[in-house]
Formats: sequence, C-alpha cells, structure tokens
Amino acid sequence: MRMSPIFMALLYFAMGVAFTYIAAHSAEESLWNFRTLLPALIATFNFAVTIRLIITYMKIKKANK
Repeated sequence: MRMSPIFMALLYFAMGVAFTYIAAHSAEESLWNFRTLLPALIATFNFAVTIRLIITYMKIKKANK
C-alpha cells in the first residue's frame, strides 16, 4: 500500500515539532551544546522533507489534471 505524500508530510512535520520541543526543553545553560543542536538539526531536516513532500504532492496533482 502506498502512502500519500501529504500524509508523509504531516508525519515529518509532527516529528519536526516534537524534535523542536525536545531541543527547546533540553537547553539549560547554553544553546551551543550537543544535546540541543542534534534535535534542532533533526527538526530542520524534518521540516525540509515536509516542504519537499508538499511540493511533490502539488506536482503530482498538477500532472494528473
């Protein structure tokens, strides 16, 4: 069974929000340590994938017209 790009985009967006939350709550003294930068980088990746999946969905939808 194939998943819709929009559904996958929603999953990646939710994971990005979760990793942003984790990064924000793990910042104690400084933002420049491994415990805050790693979740922030993962969240950035997840948001970028979300944008690419939405663009892919729009291209597929436009091609099917």
